[in-house]
Amino acid sequence: MKLFKVLTGVVIAAAVALTVACAPTATKEGTGGYLDDTVITTKVKGELIKDDMLKSTEINVETFKGRVQLSGFVSSPQMANRAVQITRSVKGVNAVTNKMQIK
Repeated sequence: MKLFKVLTGVVIAAAVALTVACAPTATKEGTGGYLDDTVITTKVKGELIKDDMLKSTEINVETFKGRVQLSGFVSSPQMANRAVQITRSVKGVNAVTNKMQIK
């Protein structure tokens, strides 16, 4: 019976530790948020690749809590605006930050 109580205590302590370790904060995502952002990043990259006018291999996409940051290089301000518009059209994107540079 004592072994059962010890094992139960260990299991409860492990569950609490996992819950606290995976809990989101203002600057850190939880596991679910990380997976959601990975899906958004993948969808954005896919949409950028579909566009023949963009050299999407030179555009970097990072997502944190639904906010997407585009960085890298594009050939003109119009191409940067096009990439931002495409990104905004992806489901799950809350905001887009344009850090792309014109080369």
